[in-house]
Amino acid sequence: MAAHYLEFERPIADIETKIEELSKLSETSGQGNFDAEIEALRARAQDMRREAYSHLDAWQKVQVARHPDRPHFVDYAAGLIDEFVELKGDRTFADDQAIMGGLGHFRGRPVVVMGNEKGRDTVTRVKHNFGYARPEGYRKAIRLMELAERFKLPVVSFVDTTAAYPGIASEERGVAEAIARSTEMSLLLGVPMVAIVTGEGGSGGALGIACGSRVLILEHAVYSVIPPEGCNSILWRGARTPEEAAKAMKITAQDLLAMKIVDRIIPEPPGGAHSDPEAAMKAVGDAVEEELAALDGLTPDELRKQRAQRFYAIGRAGLQ
Repeated sequence: MAAHYLEFERPIADIETKIEELSKLSETSGQGNFDAEIEALRARAQDMRREAYSHLDAWQKVQVARHPDRPHFVDYAAGLIDEFVELKGDRTFADDQAIMGGLGHFRGRPVVVMGNEKGRDTVTRVKHNFGYARPEGYRKAIRLMELAERFKLPVVSFVDTTAAYPGIASEERGVAEAIARSTEMSLLLGVPMVAIVTGEGGSGGALGIACGSRVLILEHAVYSVIPPEGCNSILWRGARTPEEAAKAMKITAQDLLAMKIVDRIIPEPPGGAHSDPEAAMKAVGDAVEEELAALDGLTPDELRKQRAQRFYAIGRAGLQ
């Protein structure tokens, strides 16, 4: 599969193209003839990647968060959840594959796991509606959280969506009400819930499954009330650019941690989660394990009180 390079990665792409050309030339001219040159170029590309990713601006982080090769829900489920059993349908209308979920074991602990799935190629993107969930997706999430509460299982939620699906059929079936009820269910859960923003946490589509006891975010992920393009279109009527909107909205992990909207940033490998998915998923797993351990022993009332205090505190800093 060909690598996907972002605009700011073009110089790195040029070097890796040269590496590929030298590797092919080495195969025909004699093994090892260009090993020193190839190693030098690889080291240079790695240094350039590390340098580029240590100085990303807000819009570049949006691009990284949307990178098609970042781990998706299906990857986290396969890599972190043993004996995963998917549960489908909302028992009302249909099964929405933009939100997936089920039961499994996370490092020996039984859990309910759910998350947004965007798909990776044309077939799977259509199947998962590009991650844009309809009302039945949030009603499925509610059903999963109710199951978790009934059997006293912690919930792990992977958040990665641009927004909920805004189509007419979605509105007719009550998408706003479904998101509101899913958000309410998240806030009132009597079991621990850890939510991780793994890519793009956009609008109510993300919030509906992100109101956990702890909210974590990957280093180059973003979390916002609206995508930058929508902000530019609605608030500025297209007079500015998505780049300016991304900067003004304070949507990066570092901005969100400073405002206490998220609780913890999970570091990504040099070059982003897409450059080393296994390392990224291990880092997520380690962080989730620590957060769940910290929530062990809390009663349902204590968990609800902790969650209420956490969300009531957002936006109040400096107002006293």
